[in-house]
Amino acid sequence: MVRLQGKFRTFVNNKWLVFVGAMWIQSVAGIGYLFGSISPVIKSSLNYNQKQIARLGVAKDLGDSVGFLAGSLCEILPLWAAMLVGAVQNFVGYGLVWLVVTHRVPTLPLWAMCILIFVGTNGETYFNTAALVSCVQNFPKSRGPVVGILKGFAGLSGAILTQIYALVHSPVNAPIIFMVAVGPSMVVIALMFIVRPVGGHRQIRSSDGTNFAFIYSVCLVLAAYLMGVMIVEDILDLNYSVVMIFTILLFVLLLLPIAVPVLSSFFSNQMPPEEESLLPESTKQDPSKSGEEVHEVIFSEVEDEKPRGVDLLPAAERQKRIAQLQAKLFHAAAAGAVRVKRRKGPHRGEDFTLMQALIKADFWLLFFSLLLGSGSGVTVIDNLGQMSQSLGYDSAHIFVSMISIWNFLGRVGGGYFSEIIVKDYVYPRPVAIAAAQVFMAIGHFFFAMGWPGAMHIGTLLIGLGYGVHWAVVPAAASELFGMKNFGALYNFLTLANPAGSLVFSGIIASTIYDYEAERQANVHHLTGNSRSIFMRMLDGAFGVEESLKCHGSVCFFITSLIMSAFCIIAAVLSMIVVNRTKIVYVHLYGKSLS
Repeated sequence: MVRLQGKFRTFVNNKWLVFVGAMWIQSVAGIGYLFGSISPVIKSSLNYNQKQIARLGVAKDLGDSVGFLAGSLCEILPLWAAMLVGAVQNFVGYGLVWLVVTHRVPTLPLWAMCILIFVGTNGETYFNTAALVSCVQNFPKSRGPVVGILKGFAGLSGAILTQIYALVHSPVNAPIIFMVAVGPSMVVIALMFIVRPVGGHRQIRSSDGTNFAFIYSVCLVLAAYLMGVMIVEDILDLNYSVVMIFTILLFVLLLLPIAVPVLSSFFSNQMPPEEESLLPESTKQDPSKSGEEVHEVIFSEVEDEKPRGVDLLPAAERQKRIAQLQAKLFHAAAAGAVRVKRRKGPHRGEDFTLMQALIKADFWLLFFSLLLGSGSGVTVIDNLGQMSQSLGYDSAHIFVSMISIWNFLGRVGGGYFSEIIVKDYVYPRPVAIAAAQVFMAIGHFFFAMGWPGAMHIGTLLIGLGYGVHWAVVPAAASELFGMKNFGALYNFLTLANPAGSLVFSGIIASTIYDYEAERQANVHHLTGNSRSIFMRMLDGAFGVEESLKCHGSVCFFITSLIMSAFCIIAAVLSMIVVNRTKIVYVHLYGKSLS
């Protein structure tokens, strides 16, 4: 009995249980992806026009990305308390929207509905932040796979929730809003005490690689399964029993990863991990505070004082030179021959506050690279319906499903391959972002040309590239600016998404689309003909809209070429970050000095 209690305690504090719990939370956390299913219900029930629905969409995007409060609360409160705040926000925001839509309460003005949508969607920023913070701390040497898998499930949650909603089979679509209000909140409340830091860096085992391989396999099977189910349900008219079987199989796939913590806790005969040998000396012992500070400062002095050419030497020689310099600095400091200088701020790779990061060039290079890359990607996602219709496709449903799956695989694959880059080649992780942005540039070019099959190739390249951004950028930010304030740093970086969408979609794409549609409709007035595209972009920025349809590749030709060029610029920015941060990754992932 005592042994069983010990195994159960190990299970509760297992880092893999935390990871699986975070995956389940992320599976219902992407409620913003369901706005396309919710907005028609709101539009028909409240008699809104498309312009009013667009304003609700802006409120949704802001709620999905503005996570300053979530990042701050995750730093000052226990993670379970922060997740509870998010669950309450989600329930209250979308719960009130459901009451308004079903006319159980008086109809509210548009600005109040925007606030409710913002509050409800903003709840997911707490879920995302808590899941990422806890798992990045538990897997500090596997940040790429962890972030990629978690962000992948967030991207796939729209498809997961849609399949679950198919069980309702209601002719009235309002229950989907009720599901969005209640479902994620219930899952988060059930799991909020599980998702937390548990000292996972001290639970390193030889089976970790196998466990990641198993979870990756589940992810691939899940993506393929959902893709197949969506296609079958779109082509065939299935009865309720078949839909229920499909949904039960979906739950089985989602539950499969729990086998990892169960097997490692209850059925593993492996000896406890060799924690002490894997930790630095400062954590094995309990030295005085001043001793820790001297060691930290001396190690930083090595970076400042080493000869310029040392990083170009072979690995063995480089380690030998740095070790000799470190020993001299320790000896000189102990003898009092030199005075160890105090640094005013952290170096790259150490813990930054948000304000400290905001004055660093690397942080802004990463931000603008993300803005240009992911902003162009979300523009395609938001305009996929018009893009497919302009190229002659009757329904955009298949492309929406495809880009969701590619987005998921891009996040999972981006985390996996970026981890190989840093672990096997000790090369900066942002190089994966640069590669993704080059592929996205090619995808935008295909959209611009409108060749046969361009939609299929474009959605593949854009979906994969967009997903890579949200797997690699959070991991890179935690490596360059530390994990102590990761929540605040991550939530600031997410602002790049709505900012890019505002520029690319709200101003450029919509303005050029309307101009081409008006030209095709041959309804130019004299005053309209005299207006330049630049002036039309200004009109788009201030909400002047026209309801016209455009046909042909010309509709998004200029927009796609502009986004392709900006993706190339983003890749250049990413490579600048790569060049500036090589030494950080050598310190983090290079062989330890001996």
